Amino acid sequence: MHADMLQRLELEAELRHAADRGELVLHYQPIVELSSGRITSVEALVRWQHPTRGLLGPLAFIPLAEEQGIIGPIGRWVLSEACRQARRWQDRFQGVPPLSMHVNLSGRQLQQPGLIAEVAQALEASAMEPGLLTMEITETVLMADTETVSQRLQDLKQLGVRLAIDDFGTGYSSLSYLRRFPIDGIKIDRSFIDAIDTDREEADLVGSIITLSNRLKLETVAEGVERWSQLARLRSLGASVGQGYYMAVPLSPSEVVTFAREFTMEQRSAA
Repeated sequence: MHADMLQRLELEAELRHAADRGELVLHYQPIVELSSGRITSVEALVRWQHPTRGLLGPLAFIPLAEEQGIIGPIGRWVLSEACRQARRWQDRFQGVPPLSMHVNLSGRQLQQPGLIAEVAQALEASAMEPGLLTMEITETVLMADTETVSQRLQDLKQLGVRLAIDDFGTGYSSLSYLRRFPIDGIKIDRSFIDAIDTDREEADLVGSIITLSNRLKLETVAEGVERWSQLARLRSLGASVGQGYYMAVPLSPSEVVTFAREFTMEQRSAA
């Protein structure tokens, strides 16, 4: 236990300086049209290139950052770098519809009074169009502090940023959020998608969510698509956009370019 505590304290101390030392990196998981495979947007996912422990996924350090109150600097870096990368892609592929960027927003970040200024600064510094940035908030965050959360979300909407509920369906009153908050889209939690190709009731539930979302004119992303049978079932239910390892794992910026180019080449060949 003593050794584990010392290791945790050491990791926390190193994490406090990871962004300044250039050890944080972003990978981007494509979000694609289920009918064609065309990439429409990406989700920015942070990784820590630790000098001795190698590449660490978010589960290895984000909970620690949240617990110790150091998620703020990490979140600012992620947002700024994601916006800059989105602009680089836009400048490189002029004449092609630009990719929108999804960035996760934690509960602690949403509570910080300086959040709106940070988002505005990231957009201005990168010259990124606000409408191409989607901030993802989990349902548990929406349940935490209604008054503060509502005001922050309204302020983000004033900047022109889009908002989406991540892990939709895992909370207790999901549908009420669609009326109470200025939401532009939802991401159906992977736990619903997992058995969609084998469980009739699960498929009916997902179909109902998709129908409701479409009627409310919300963008609906199916998360955790890992099999062809899941993708086919989602298509039959009217889902149009998905994300998951079946289509693409999180990619480096150059790999995203290759992914998009391969689709473009296939399109041209088919034509």
